[in-house]
Amino acid sequence: MTSFKHIAFAFALIAGPMIAGPVAAADLPPLREVKEIDQNMLWAGLAIEVADECPTIDVKKMKGLSFLWGLKNRASALGYSDDEIRAYVDSDAEEARIRDLGTAYIRASGFDPTTSEGLCAFGASEIARGSIIGSFLKDKS
Repeated sequence: MTSFKHIAFAFALIAGPMIAGPVAAADLPPLREVKEIDQNMLWAGLAIEVADECPTIDVKKMKGLSFLWGLKNRASALGYSDDEIRAYVDSDAEEARIRDLGTAYIRASGFDPTTSEGLCAFGASEIARGSIIGSFLKDKS
């Protein structure tokens, strides 16, 4: 999966001009432990991965950027600094962890995450279900 680097880049662009809230960093758990941020990063990453690997599905770029902006704003509102947010999205360890979670999620959904066909079928299923992942995707046909 190549998706986390795309998310990290978009998230970092968004994070740049924002200022963190008043909560001290020492009082905050790592962003990977903040479910509303971390799980949503996984969903966005899966959508990007599907769009990157499936020739019949595209990502809704504006919707995705707006969603990432919202996640960045939420992390800032929770008190995370731009540096903390950037460290999370740029981390190779976090990328590997998210990749593993995504692979497991696709497999648990009954699809093969290692093939274009499997990712296309997964993406089509998510679109049909109206899931968060599916809401970021559109059929190219």
